[in-house]
Amino acid sequence: MRRQASAASLLFCLTLVSTTALAAVSEKAATVSLDSVNAATFSPLSDKPAVRPVPEVVKAEILLDRARFSPGAIDGIDGDNFRKAIAAYQAQMKLPVSGHLDQATWNKLVGDDAAPVLTERPISAAEAKGPFVKRIPAKMEQQSKLDRMGYRNIAEMLSEEVHVSPSLLKALNPHDTLEAGVKIVVPQVVVQRGAPAKVARIVVDKADHAVRAFAADGALLAFYPASIGSEEKPAPSGQFSVVHVTHNPDYTYNPKYAFKGVKSTKPFRIAPGPNNPVGSVWIDLSDEGYGIHGTPEPDLVGKTQSHGCIRLTNWDVEDLASMVGKGVPVDFEDQAQPAVTTDKPIAAAAPAASVKP
Repeated sequence: MRRQASAASLLFCLTLVSTTALAAVSEKAATVSLDSVNAATFSPLSDKPAVRPVPEVVKAEILLDRARFSPGAIDGIDGDNFRKAIAAYQAQMKLPVSGHLDQATWNKLVGDDAAPVLTERPISAAEAKGPFVKRIPAKMEQQSKLDRMGYRNIAEMLSEEVHVSPSLLKALNPHDTLEAGVKIVVPQVVVQRGAPAKVARIVVDKADHAVRAFAADGALLAFYPASIGSEEKPAPSGQFSVVHVTHNPDYTYNPKYAFKGVKSTKPFRIAPGPNNPVGSVWIDLSDEGYGIHGTPEPDLVGKTQSHGCIRLTNWDVEDLASMVGKGVPVDFEDQAQPAVTTDKPIAAAAPAASVKP
């Protein structure tokens, strides 16, 4: 039976957007296409602040995602999450760690994975049909009246499926209507790697806003950008452990927590779905009220704060959940840690698979 994630288990996990969150940029996107991205070769990136997707970054982000050095939502922009993933990859591969895409890093990424990064495929009738939730209200009390916190539209669904921002999906398909039978250009983010690896230790790096997963032999299995706590509600310190994994969790609000903006004096339940306040997976930790979970706003991961918990994109937390089990230690580290703590190569692992809580 699927377990319900209670308010006690989900305390401190509502989204709190930081004042440092990136502002929306209206500048026209650079030309990115199936041909330009697949054929991209290395060229130095501009020192100017990144505001537009470029083929080289799209290609590098997809290759990083495949290697489990997640850049979060693939957007083609040379931003903080991309640079953190590059730094972790450089350290693991024993390259000079700069956090910037350079020729040596490009050569390693491309040399290790020759499969095309973009492909063209049709939208199925089932994908176009949904069902979708036309409008998800901002207030939690109103959200509790919905039968499911599903995707709002096909663009949101497809974006999460292939790990991209909706803006990049649009840039790759500027003239296409997203309907059944239409062929669209999307990243190939999953490649077959054999049997799933098992995570023996998770490190929550509070200073670097990142989560790292290690195998029993110390090999780095995965790197994910994360939103971790805030000054108001900081994440804990010390070592805890995984209690259970809940897929497709409910969210139950307890009025004694008196979250800002919630006026209800009675408990209420928010139905499951990718737009649930804790996303598609809840990894419960032994420190009551804390967990690693998904989010309805993947573009904000690593760019915002949370109410104490560890928030990943839905696809990253699903990937992590496929490799963890009860009792896995979770270390919360306050100081910035090296991008990698082992000389061992990255362990091979398969795409996310279902894990029963």
